[in-house]
Amino acid sequence: MQIDPAELKGRKIGRVLTKLGRVTRERVHEALAIQKTRKVPLGQLLVELGYCTQRDVQEALAGQAGMAFIDLQNYSLSDEVRDAIAAETVQAYQVVPIDYNPRSKRLKIAMKSADNFRAVDDLRLLMGFNVEAVVADPAEVDSLIKKHYSKQEAVADVVSALASDDKFKALGGAKSGASIDLDTLKEAAEDNKVIKLLNLVLLQAIKDRASDIHFEPFEKEFKMRYRIDGVLYEMVPPPKHLGPAITSRIKVMANLDIAERRLPQDGRIELTVGSTPIDLRVSVLPTMHGESVVMRVLDRSNVQLSLDRIGLRPDDREIFNRLINKPNGIVIVTGPTGSGKTTTLYAALSALNDIETKILTAEDPVEYDIDGLCQCQVNTEVELTFARCLRSFLRQDPDIILVGEIRDLETAVIAVQASLTGHLVLSTLHTNDAPSSILRLLDLGVEPFLLTATLEGIVAQRLVRTICPKCKQVYEPKEEELMELGLLPEDIGNRKLFRGKGCDNCHGSGYRGRLAIFEIMAMNDELRELVMKRSSTNVVRDSAKRFGMRTLRESGLLAIYEGQTTIDEVVRETIAEEG
Repeated sequence: MQIDPAELKGRKIGRVLTKLGRVTRERVHEALAIQKTRKVPLGQLLVELGYCTQRDVQEALAGQAGMAFIDLQNYSLSDEVRDAIAAETVQAYQVVPIDYNPRSKRLKIAMKSADNFRAVDDLRLLMGFNVEAVVADPAEVDSLIKKHYSKQEAVADVVSALASDDKFKALGGAKSGASIDLDTLKEAAEDNKVIKLLNLVLLQAIKDRASDIHFEPFEKEFKMRYRIDGVLYEMVPPPKHLGPAITSRIKVMANLDIAERRLPQDGRIELTVGSTPIDLRVSVLPTMHGESVVMRVLDRSNVQLSLDRIGLRPDDREIFNRLINKPNGIVIVTGPTGSGKTTTLYAALSALNDIETKILTAEDPVEYDIDGLCQCQVNTEVELTFARCLRSFLRQDPDIILVGEIRDLETAVIAVQASLTGHLVLSTLHTNDAPSSILRLLDLGVEPFLLTATLEGIVAQRLVRTICPKCKQVYEPKEEELMELGLLPEDIGNRKLFRGKGCDNCHGSGYRGRLAIFEIMAMNDELRELVMKRSSTNVVRDSAKRFGMRTLRESGLLAIYEGQTTIDEVVRETIAEEG
């Protein structure tokens, strides 16, 4: 019986099955009576009783969502329909195109389940099409995917197909600010091949756990690169004249102005790939040869917001716990951009986040939305600076305050005042190690007596790449390698050192993933005395080491001895101690 799904939408499952003629009303009542003693979904009960099939229930669930259920048993896809979506997209979303009209841009897709609504939203955003969704038997959808999409399409294939398309040649040679017909730009941004290429690049980058994707125009080429574990890798570059088309497509997805090509723009794209929520921060910058675009990939499922999982050793964890559980004072996390400072601070806040604690944060930008935290985005355009946020925070009765970064004296002074009035303040700085942070704060103009009264501890950190577990092997280091770390062969003794040979799992780099190494300097009376005297960084460092501070390089050495990372990585990320 063919019934309009709109008539079934929102009705109870038993009523839908009855309307479809799959079960009688009496049998539904019988199943409902049994359901009172067994907490089992009604559809499952009716299947167990033999009153209807699993397929009937799937059809009813589709009807309940107001969607049609179709039979794909003997369905065959035409080349035009099959090529409407890239194989990578089909595999990621587990949907299959069954009809496509290039003129009206109407695409019909079959899904395994009616509750896969995020796939429809994402495909509309990613592809710019009018997407209509229907539901089919999961086995039949799988069968079509296997038949038509088992060979994953490579970025190189789509790039070569685009290179031979003449309609994009008109966009060639368009320098920043040069005039391009807006209709040509819009048409290029909505071209199916451009959409397909961008989808492939995004899915590939997300699958490889990239943190940033770069689209860069140069005089004679247009590069696409992505950063994995802090290192940039190049993808197959598309022809130079495709740059404006790709850039315009990204701008359309991020709701930016495609006509504005002279000013920087910032936007955001929210996707759900598979079941993973992904945030893409988009930054567009006009350069000499066109617009450069960088997308920061914020994979919320990938961030380790737990103190157990950020790489702290048991003794470091104990000191860090002691610092963040102080009733008041300032705790600073320091390190260069991209060293994981934000993740460490979020992990600390997650540990402190409970019903009795009011936590306020001022960030630039807010990277992860965390339940229970009042997060405030700094906006310099309306003069909402860190200092201004902090001032307002003190009137909001907080227990703990996170200041994204101490950049100037004004912010530093208010942070000091906040800690003196009984608040715990967490913040970041950009310095090479923990001891040099004190000099940086004094240079900003903070009085030594205020610093000694408020500063509780400084945590310096770096991220080093970890050896790929699939191609990890023992090796004998050369003497010059050891010398870079100030070691002699006898210092190594019987310890085994490892490195990665390079395999498909790690793109031939020998590394997969990253590990944080820490240097934690907890303040004590002697260190406070040195701050009062404005002692040099070296004197402060020597004193802190005497009290048991493990330097970044020493933490790196422990990671090498444990077979987690290599000498090269530790030398690259840490500086030799002076004196």
